[in-house]
Amino acid sequence: MTDSRSSGASRSRRRFLQAAGAAGLASFAGCAGAVGGGSGGGGLDELNVAYMPIYPDMQYFVMQEEGYFDELSVDVSGKLFSDGPSIVQASAKGNFDVMMFGIVPAMIVMDKGIPSKITAANIRDAMEILATDEFAGMWDEYGKEAFTKFEEEKGRKFKFGTFPPGSVPDILLRYWLQDTVGVDPENDVEITALGGAGPVRQALLSGKIDGTSIMEPVPTVIESRDAPFQSIAWAGDFMPGQPAAVTLMHDRLREDNPDVAKAFVEQHQKATDFALNSPDKAAQHASTVIGEEALPVETAKKAMESRASAFITDPHEIEDGAKIFSKYAERAGKIEKQLTVDEMFDYGVYDSL
Repeated sequence: MTDSRSSGASRSRRRFLQAAGAAGLASFAGCAGAVGGGSGGGGLDELNVAYMPIYPDMQYFVMQEEGYFDELSVDVSGKLFSDGPSIVQASAKGNFDVMMFGIVPAMIVMDKGIPSKITAANIRDAMEILATDEFAGMWDEYGKEAFTKFEEEKGRKFKFGTFPPGSVPDILLRYWLQDTVGVDPENDVEITALGGAGPVRQALLSGKIDGTSIMEPVPTVIESRDAPFQSIAWAGDFMPGQPAAVTLMHDRLREDNPDVAKAFVEQHQKATDFALNSPDKAAQHASTVIGEEALPVETAKKAMESRASAFITDPHEIEDGAKIFSKYAERAGKIEKQLTVDEMFDYGVYDSL
C-alpha cells in the first residue's frame, strides 16, 4: 500500500522552546491545510516545501525520514507534486518557501517574477534516454538514421513519452535530439506529454510509447519488470554536469530569514552525505515516501547503484549545464529571456556553510 505521506501534504515538526517552556512534538500524520509561509516582522512560522516523488528529490526523503527537519527553528510542511510544471502552476500564489524540482521549472518561476533563487543542487547527470530493445539494435547500427528506418518499417514516427513541456526530461530530450543527435524533435519524432514518473512508467510497461527521457527510479523499475527497454544515451555523456532538480528558495526565506535558509541547506548537505554513505537506508526512505507498491525496497536499493543517482548539494557543480538549459529554455519559448548565472543562483547560502 502506498504510504499516506505520498498522497498529499505531509508535515514534520521540530521540538522547540516557546516562551512558556518546551512544546510537545506535534502530530506527524499527513496534515493538509498548512498555514501560509510568513508571519509579521519577516519571521517564518512554517516552511512550506514542494517536492516530487523522484530520486532527484532524494534529500527531501532523507530529511523527512531521518528527522533532519527537526533541527530547523520552524515547522516544515511538505506537499507532493507529480512533476515540475505542476509546481510552477501552484507557485503562482507564492505559497512555497522552498521548491525542490527541475531546473527548467525553477527558471520559469524566476522568469515569472516570483522573487527566488537556486541555493542548492540536488543531483547531476540524472537523465537516461530509454528506447525499446528493438530500436536500441537499430540505433547501434544506424545512429540517427534509426529514426527514419523506424518510420519506414513501422509506418509511423518513433514515439517518446515524458514529463510535460517545460520539465527537465522534456527539455533535455529535445536538446539531445536536436543538438546531439541532429534530429528535429518537432518533425522527425513524436513527443507526447505524460503527467509525471508514474504515467511514464505505466506507458513503458504497457508498450504505449517507444522511448522516454527519464530519471531514477523509473529506469530501474522498468528493468526489474523485465520490460523490453534499455538506455541508449545518458546525460553524463552528452552533457556532463547536467542539472536536474534543484532547491529554489523564495526571497522571504533566502533574504529575510537567512539563518533558516542556511540551516535548511545544512540539512540538505547532511542528507546528500547520508544518501552517498548509506545508500541502502536512503533507498528505504525513498520507498517509504514514494510508496513501496510503486517502489519496492529492493528496487529502490538497485536504483541507488545507477550512474544517474549522483546526488550533490553544491550549486557550483551545475553552473555550466544551467547556462545551456537557460539558453535552450529561451529557444523553446519556456522563458522570455535567457537567465544569467547571477539571476539564477545565490551561492552565498551554500558558501556560508
